[in-house]
Amino acid sequence: EITVTNDAKQFTDENLIAYQAVVFLNTTGDVLNTTQEGAFERYIQSGKGFVGVHAATDTEYDWPWYGALVGAYFKNHPATQKATFSVQKNNHWATKHMPVTFEHTDEFYNFKSISPTVEVLLTIDESSYEGGQNPDFHPMSWYHEFDGGRAFYTAMGHTNETYDNPLFLQHLWSGIEYALGVEKNLN
Repeated sequence: EITVTNDAKQFTDENLIAYQAVVFLNTTGDVLNTTQEGAFERYIQSGKGFVGVHAATDTEYDWPWYGALVGAYFKNHPATQKATFSVQKNNHWATKHMPVTFEHTDEFYNFKSISPTVEVLLTIDESSYEGGQNPDFHPMSWYHEFDGGRAFYTAMGHTNETYDNPLFLQHLWSGIEYALGVEKNLN
C-alpha cells in the first residue's frame, strides 16, 4: 500500500510506524521542521528505509543527519542533455538489468559533500556531456546502510520521459525494494 502526501505534518512517530520506507520524490528546500526531523531520524534508526529521487539531494541543507542519509548534497547542474552512464556493480540487484554503459537524457547533478560510506551503483562519464564538476568521482546512484536503516538514491528522475524508461523504472523499483528490506531480490 502506498500513501502519497505533500504534508510534512504526517512525519510523526505515530504515523511513520505504519510504513516500511519513505520516498522523497524530487523534494527541494527545507521540508521538515525540527520535530518532524526527529521523528524521521527515529524512524530510520528503527530499521526502516529511505529512497531519494533526483532533487532529494537539494533538500534539508541545514540538517547534517539528512545529508549523511541521502549521501550527498546538490551543488548545481548544467542544462538537460544526453550523457553516458556506467554501471559500477554488475549483477547487482539495482543494476543487473542494465548494460555496462548506456546513454540517458536528464538533468545531471553535480554534488558536494559526497559521503564516503555510499556504495556507488552508477557513475556518469563527464567527457560525454557539458558541465560536469565531479571529474574524479561522479556517482549518479548509490545505496548504503545508515544509522540502523537503509537508504537508496538515484540522481535520475528530472525529465518526464525518464519515468517511461524501463531501465530507470527497474532501477528505481529495486531501490524501493532495498529500502523496504525485501531480501528476495537483493542478491
